[in-house]
Amino acid sequence: MTDEPLDVLVLGGGAAGLSGALTLARSRRSVLVLDAGEPRNAPAAGVHAFLTRDGLPPAELVRLGRAEVESYGGRVRTGAAVTARREGPVLAVDTADGETLRARRLLVATGLVDELPDLPGVRELWGHDVLHCPYCHGWEVRDRAVAVLGTGPNALHQVKLFSQLTDDLVYLRHRAPALTDDEAEQLAALDVAVIDEEVTGLEIADGRLVGARLADGRVVARQALVVGPRFVARSAVLEDLGVEVLDHALGGRYVATVDPTGRTAVPGVWVAGNVTDLSAQVVGAAAEGTLAGARINADLVEEDIARAVARHREGALA
Repeated sequence: MTDEPLDVLVLGGGAAGLSGALTLARSRRSVLVLDAGEPRNAPAAGVHAFLTRDGLPPAELVRLGRAEVESYGGRVRTGAAVTARREGPVLAVDTADGETLRARRLLVATGLVDELPDLPGVRELWGHDVLHCPYCHGWEVRDRAVAVLGTGPNALHQVKLFSQLTDDLVYLRHRAPALTDDEAEQLAALDVAVIDEEVTGLEIADGRLVGARLADGRVVARQALVVGPRFVARSAVLEDLGVEVLDHALGGRYVATVDPTGRTAVPGVWVAGNVTDLSAQVVGAAAEGTLAGARINADLVEEDIARAVARHREGALA
């Protein structure tokens, strides 16, 4: 690295970060993507609901994205950001390997962490037989024996969405509040069986889900389990800079922005993807990255013009 700061440092090399970097590189900005190599969707077999890329393995999407960024002069490297601070007009980020990267603008697309229910087997099957999003993975479990686990405030909403994907659906209330009369009527109308017993773990055979084990010893035979993770933004570096992190109404934590482009209240800092939009799918995160990249470039253009005008005035007075 030279002493000259980058135009933009992008933290996070998923769909949001790479899309932002691609937009910036195509605008002839010096841009570096620093990626810790911990993609949220790594357990999944494929990316879904992404037009022209449906079913593509997540690692392949990243490989293609990196190649596109690099084809326009952008750089991508593996590494983790550990702290950040402002140094006069630039933003400085310290990496885990002891380097300091400096840039005029910062785009943070570090995503989120899925905090899963603490039940044996859930983590092991996450992204395959254990899932949460009907739009990301619902088609893959269509017409199967599916259960929705009563965790989180969104469980009944998940039941309703998955009811259109399979006729064999069970609601495992687990530790969720008792159903109201209206809720019970809705599930009865949908022909969704309700089991009030607490779940103690999953039964797995040959790496696949075969059922949910109840506290009374029974096993409810199922082929897929829908859970509600708590989504927590990877925000430590942003908090170093004073960016606000908020509690979400449905649980979890997300980074606050001041406009739809992902700009935060801290000058020079933008965010995109799941770090700020907990429900964004891959295609949505990519779109947010593109929008943030375009806005960052426009912001830099205005700064460059102001500098050029200052130099012009100095020359006229000389």
